[in-house]
Amino acid sequence: MVENQKKSNNVLFFFMTILAITFLVPIFIVLMNSFKGQFFISDAPFSFPTEQTFVGFTNYLNGIEKINFFSAFGYSLFITAGSVLLITICTSMTAWYITRVKSKITSLMYYLFAFSMIVPFQMVMFTMSKTVNVLRLDNPVGMILIYLGFGAGLSVFMFAGFIKSIPLEIEEAAMIDGCNPIQTFFLVVFPILKPTAITVSILNTMWIWNDYLLPYLVIGNKYRTLPVAIQYLQGGYGSRDMGALMAMLILAIIPIVVFYLSAQKYIIKGVISGAVKG
Repeated sequence: MVENQKKSNNVLFFFMTILAITFLVPIFIVLMNSFKGQFFISDAPFSFPTEQTFVGFTNYLNGIEKINFFSAFGYSLFITAGSVLLITICTSMTAWYITRVKSKITSLMYYLFAFSMIVPFQMVMFTMSKTVNVLRLDNPVGMILIYLGFGAGLSVFMFAGFIKSIPLEIEEAAMIDGCNPIQTFFLVVFPILKPTAITVSILNTMWIWNDYLLPYLVIGNKYRTLPVAIQYLQGGYGSRDMGALMAMLILAIIPIVVFYLSAQKYIIKGVISGAVKG
C-alpha cells in the first residue's frame, strides 16, 4: 500500500514538473529575447544571446522611454490597488449581510451576484462604455468603481461560501459584549475571513493588473495602464519594436509574480482552514 502511494506521488510529481516547465518556458524565452537586438529576435528567437546579439539593457531603456513606463506603472498600481481594496471590503460586507439576513431580497441579491459571473463581458461592453461616458467615469477613479462592479460576482460568491462555515455564536457573543454590526464585522468576522480575503485579492489583482480591454475602452490613451501602453509599441503597418516589447513584458510581469509569491502561503492556509472548518 505504501509502495503504491509512493509510485503515485512520483508520477504526480513528474507530471507537475512537466507542467511547470511548460508554463515557465514561454516566460524564459521572452526574458532571453529582451536582451537581444531587435532584428536577431525574429531570426533566432529560441537561441541564447551571443556576443553579437546581446545588447544589455538597451531594450529596457528604450521601452521605458517610449511608453512612458513610470506613468503607466503608476496608473496601473493606483487602479489595481484601489480596485482590489474596494472589492475586498465591499464584497465581504455584502456577503456577510446576504448570508446572515435571511429574506427574499437577500436571496435575490445572492443569485444576481452569482448570475453576473456567467454574463460575458462582450454582452455589456458597448452599453457600459456609453454609461461610463454619461456618468463621467472615464478616469482612474471611475475605473476603480467599474472594476468593483465586474469583480463583485465571484468575490461575493467566495466570501458567502466561507461565511456560512463561521459559527453564528461568535457574532452573537460580540453583540452581547456591546459591539454594533460594523464593529462585529471588522473586529470579529473580517479577521476570520483573512485567508479568503487574500485569495480574493490575489485573483482580482492578477485580473486587473493584466487587463487590457476594459482600460482601453474606458480611459484609452489619456490614462494608459501598462497593458495598454505596451500595446502601443506595435506601430503602424505591422512594424514593432520587438526588443522593447519583450523588455516591457518582463517589467510588467515582475510585480505580479512578486505579489503572488509573497501571498501564496495565505492561499494554502485558506484551503487548509476551509478543510478544517468543513
